[in-house]
Amino acid sequence: MTLFDQLNKHQLKELLVKCWMTHDGSWFYNCVLEFGIETANKLNKAAIKTLSPFEVQRVQKALEMEKVKVKTFEQLKAFISNGFSILKGDFMDFNYTFPRHNVLHWEMGKCFAYEGMKRIGIKDKYECGLLYRLGCWLDVIGVKFKLEPEIIECLLHSQETCVGDMIFNF
Repeated sequence: MTLFDQLNKHQLKELLVKCWMTHDGSWFYNCVLEFGIETANKLNKAAIKTLSPFEVQRVQKALEMEKVKVKTFEQLKAFISNGFSILKGDFMDFNYTFPRHNVLHWEMGKCFAYEGMKRIGIKDKYECGLLYRLGCWLDVIGVKFKLEPEIIECLLHSQETCVGDMIFNF
């Protein structure tokens, strides 16, 4: 019996997400070493933007929503929740809720990305890729939104808390 046969779905997802995030962090770290933090941030966002259509398409296909345009807040909530159910690992210490119509509220605990940036000594220059990724998903599916607060740099560094709202325009 192989390891694949021994792991349940949750264990397999956690292993794959951790490996993928370790690759992502290693890639970012090496970009910082080779090109500096400014270029690494730029390349990270470019990679996220390039990846997002593929992620969205794959999640939509798995949900059998390939031909469905997200036109309502209820559809969006289902899409986001289903996407996170696959792509968010337990080690990613953030919570999100939908406290009222057209609003996603997020609260980041101990952010794995920020902790990594602290370890390599660049926390003050890191530009958040996590919320940028969700924003790219929304761009792909054509949902307009605004962030409160607007994010220019890592909120854990600049404000010591990463809490806010995505307000959707349906």
